[in-house]
Amino acid sequence: MTQTSRELLEQFHRTGHVKIVEKYTFTGVGTHDVYNISAPFTDKNELFVVGRVEERDSELSQVFFFTKDKQDERIWSPREHTQTYNLQDPFVTRIAGELIFGGVEVITEIDNPNSIVSWRTQFYRGMNIDSLRYFATGPSTMKDIRLIELADRRIGVLTRPQGVKGGRGQIGFAIIESLEQLTEETLINAEILMGQFVPEEWGGANEAHLLSNGCIGILGHIASFDSRMHKHYYSMVFSLDPETMRTSPIKIIAVRNDFPDGPEKRPDLEDVIFSGGIIRMANGRAELSVGVSDAEAYRIEIPDPFLEYEG
Repeated sequence: MTQTSRELLEQFHRTGHVKIVEKYTFTGVGTHDVYNISAPFTDKNELFVVGRVEERDSELSQVFFFTKDKQDERIWSPREHTQTYNLQDPFVTRIAGELIFGGVEVITEIDNPNSIVSWRTQFYRGMNIDSLRYFATGPSTMKDIRLIELADRRIGVLTRPQGVKGGRGQIGFAIIESLEQLTEETLINAEILMGQFVPEEWGGANEAHLLSNGCIGILGHIASFDSRMHKHYYSMVFSLDPETMRTSPIKIIAVRNDFPDGPEKRPDLEDVIFSGGIIRMANGRAELSVGVSDAEAYRIEIPDPFLEYEG
């Protein structure tokens, strides 16, 4: 039976874990907030995070590539002479050695640039950050599209349909042979992973990891509204067998209360964390990067949530 986020929260709170929390500190962006970041990744022997950069009272954002400050490694600064992108909620992965980067483009009214009427996911590819070039666009109003190279070198595609097919937001999955097959038709026709969310709630994939047994470990979010129409977002994981489409139950791995009190973009976003990426470590631990309350970015060290799926 599909569990609600409240039931999953109760399970989460029954498991006590040692957590180590650290805030990301950014410079070089003025008074803008940086949130909904990726996990750190390496490109040409340089460590990066990508993050959503915007004013507190706006949702018109840019994505910056940040590197560690040469004077203070606790601080991240925009990489010099590097393109920024007019996107939200960036993501990165590698497919056949290529860097795949993307984010959500918002579409506004012609005569009112502050009124967002639609959105779509844009994809770029290249051997490194400096050679990225556009190659695909997702369907209108679809966020949270993610790619992963499977064990047989095919490409798994995670989608997030809404509306008639997906309600408030489900997760779909398809397999393609090459990046050239990443089309709107493929994304629209992806098979829904049934039974992951109750109809009143929604979720999406934020990052995918190939596990040692060939299954996919999916990092994502599960979300709901309360009676005041305030949003509640939690970081979660589950596993997917790409051959049989069988999934494990969703498991919450982090919540807003795991992080210090801080600002929120709006009152209805106070209880929101958005999974950005996770780094698995050799000691059975993992480092999760998240956006918090649509205003800040943190990393938290937790037990590796994917280990049980490899057992």
